[in-house]
Amino acid sequence: MSKKEKKVKKSKKGLFHDIKMEMKKVKWPTFKEIVKYTIATLVVCIIIAFFFIILNILISLIKGAF
Repeated sequence: MSKKEKKVKKSKKGLFHDIKMEMKKVKWPTFKEIVKYTIATLVVCIIIAFFFIILNILISLIKGAF
């Protein structure tokens, strides 16, 4: 095995080791937090959808009046 091949093999091993160490530092959300954030996201999406529906209706009424 050449020096270059050894270096590539070593760097791959180091990369996966580094990834493993970083993943241990991650604070994963609890199930309760996931549910809370999912509900909050859905509520915001629904509010924004209603805003654009109402805006679309108003613009259609204004356009129809002229």
